[in-house]
Amino acid sequence: MTPAADDRLIIKQSLARHLINSQFPQWRDLALQSIPINGWDNVTFRLGDQMKVKFPTAERYAAQVAKEHRWLPYLAASLKIKIPSPVAVGKPDEHYRFPWAIQTWIAGDLASSENVPDLISLAMELAEFLLALQRVPAGSGPPPGEHNFFRGGSLQVYDSETRECLDRLKGELDRETATAVWETALASSFNAAGCWVHGDVAPNNLLVVDGHLEAVIDFGCSAVGDPACDLVIAWTLFEGESRDAFHSTIGANREMWARARGWALWKAVLQLSAQSGKGSGSPGVGARLHRLINDLLSEYRQEK
Repeated sequence: MTPAADDRLIIKQSLARHLINSQFPQWRDLALQSIPINGWDNVTFRLGDQMKVKFPTAERYAAQVAKEHRWLPYLAASLKIKIPSPVAVGKPDEHYRFPWAIQTWIAGDLASSENVPDLISLAMELAEFLLALQRVPAGSGPPPGEHNFFRGGSLQVYDSETRECLDRLKGELDRETATAVWETALASSFNAAGCWVHGDVAPNNLLVVDGHLEAVIDFGCSAVGDPACDLVIAWTLFEGESRDAFHSTIGANREMWARARGWALWKAVLQLSAQSGKGSGSPGVGARLHRLINDLLSEYRQEK
């Protein structure tokens, strides 16, 4: 277990094999495979044909393990689209200091414009899934907080950070309009009862089969709160007619859309600022973030 440059842990397959063999010897003979694309919060391996193993990469992500184990079966009972099922929870040991999860493996491809020929249909399918998630009784579900980086909570939490990023990006974007987008989002408020939110609706958490939504994975940032945070996918995956289809199917009013735009802007300027601060980075990522921000700002201008 080696710290990465950004303080997240590099978790090698040999460590994963040790933990599985020592704590779940019944699965010691199952093949363990790395997956091509990993998330930020966890390193994931495929275990056999039907399971995956998720290891939090830092302490701030560790609370997600117990939350998913507790709530995934509850949510699945009300949803038609597949989500992972918990299988077991591993314990920390002298080689790895966080709890870790074993869940069911769901086959599918990560959603992208390259492998989904009809993004309009996918947009509507995803919006219908999110509406179904919002209808699941909130009960005693967890409120937004540090465990999910306040997804579903107030954007005010990220006000200082966003403004600092905009200052650092002066000259790279239309700072005046970006500030107006942000302040419009802050001026909007969520006054309804909280509902379930996924918290990280991103292309890498959407699995498709034959171009249709098969599953939604990684509920580590889930909570009960404002669903505006789940609408960021409108700009990170969809555009044009597919974005319009998502918007109309989800039924977001003007204020919710403004807050969704705020969530998208916060994440984009945070990532772009980090890239700029390094003095280097992936040109493709930078170009994608610039396109996303320009989309947000252009849409805002058209509404004025």
